[in-house]
Amino acid sequence: MTISTIPLPSAAAVPDYGERGLYRLAHGMREWLHDDSAGWPLAGVGAGERALVVLLVIDGLGDNFLARHGGGGALLAHRAGRLSSVFPSTTASAVTTLMTGLAPAQHGLNGWFIHDRRFGGVIAPLPLQRRGNGPLEAPALLPRLFPYRSAFAGACRPVVVVSPAEIAGSGFSRRHSHGARVRPYRSLSGLEEAIVAEAGALRDSGGLIHAYYSSLDALSHQFGCQSEEALSCFAHIDAVFTRLAARLEGTGAQLVLTADHGFIDVPDERCLQLAAWPDVAAMLEAPLFGERRAAFCAVRQGAAAEFNAWVASELGGRAVLVEGPALRHSGLLGPGRPHRRLAERVGTHVLLMEAGWTLADRVAGEKPVSMRGVHGGLSADEMWVPLVRFSAGLRRAAQAAP
Repeated sequence: MTISTIPLPSAAAVPDYGERGLYRLAHGMREWLHDDSAGWPLAGVGAGERALVVLLVIDGLGDNFLARHGGGGALLAHRAGRLSSVFPSTTASAVTTLMTGLAPAQHGLNGWFIHDRRFGGVIAPLPLQRRGNGPLEAPALLPRLFPYRSAFAGACRPVVVVSPAEIAGSGFSRRHSHGARVRPYRSLSGLEEAIVAEAGALRDSGGLIHAYYSSLDALSHQFGCQSEEALSCFAHIDAVFTRLAARLEGTGAQLVLTADHGFIDVPDERCLQLAAWPDVAAMLEAPLFGERRAAFCAVRQGAAAEFNAWVASELGGRAVLVEGPALRHSGLLGPGRPHRRLAERVGTHVLLMEAGWTLADRVAGEKPVSMRGVHGGLSADEMWVPLVRFSAGLRRAAQAAP
C-alpha cells in the first residue's frame, strides 16, 4: 500500500502495511487461525496443520533500541528483521491490530484518546474512561465501541491469550480476547511459566499462544527509554527469551517476538502545553485526542484560518499540520473499509510532531501526567519494531545434522 503525498515531519518513517509491516503479520495470523491449511504469515514458521506458535509482544520494544542495547543477548542474536508499526505508533492502535487483523482505519482506535460523541466526547478506549470524568458507562458499551470481531473468534486452531492479571479482565481485553482461553499472570517469571505450561498443553494439537508484556512500556514512559530502569527490564526480558528457547525444546513451538511500537525520550523543554496559548482552546470544539506525538484536533467551524495561522507562527519546526480529510485518505491509517466514525476520530486537523517534540493539554479533573519517554509519532525509533524468531524444531534438526 502506497502512502499518498501529504506533509510529514522530517525523516518520517511511514508505516508499511505490506510485507514489512505489523499489519501484515496480524492480518496473516487471522487467516492462519481460520484456515488449518494456511501457513503462518512469516515464511517457514508454523506452516503445518498442527503448528504451534508463541507470539510474544513486548510493549515498547523498538528495533533501534534492540540494536543499541541488545549486544551479546539472545534477542539480537535471533533477530530476523524488522517490522513497521501502524500509525499512530501506539498501543491502542497496534495491539488492537495484533488482536484483530484490522488496520487502524478499520478498527478506529487511532490513539490512546479518541473522539466519539456517543460517549461524551474524548475518551480513552483501553481503560474505558472519559477525559477527566471517570469510568465510561453506556448501554451495550463494548459492542458499540468495538464493533468488530477479534482475530480469535471462530478460529479453527486453539488460542490462548497470556495477559497481565491487572488488565486480563478489562472490557477491552475481554472483547479483544473473545474466542481465546485467557491465562492471566502477575510477573515476568509468571509470564515465562505460563508460556511453557501452555506450550506443553498444546504440543499435540498445535495452535497460538498470544502473550503480551507491558512493563517495559510503563518504565520507559516514567523514566525514559534510555534509563537504568528500562535497560534493566530489557535485560530481564532478554534472559526470559533465552530460557524460553531452551524450555520449549521438544514442544515443536515456533517462538516469535515483536512489539507494538518503539520509544523516544523528550526533554521537558520540548514538551509543549496547549495552555501556553490560551486563545487556542476557543478555536477547538474538544480537547486534543490521539497522542502527544500525533495530536488530532476538532477545530470549530469558522476558526480554521485562525488555527492554521497559529500553527504557522508558533509551531514551525515543531509540528507539521495536515488537514483531517487528507490524512484519512493518505493511507497512513492503513487499508480496508474505514470505520464508520473515522472522520470524527481523526478530526479536522492533525498535528504531526517533529522528532523530539510533544504537544499535550489538560482538562478539568485530570491529573497532570509527566512522560519522559513517548511514542505515537513517525520517527524511526517509534515506528520500527524487531522481528525475533526461534524454532525449537529447526534447532533440533541442526544439532542432529552431521
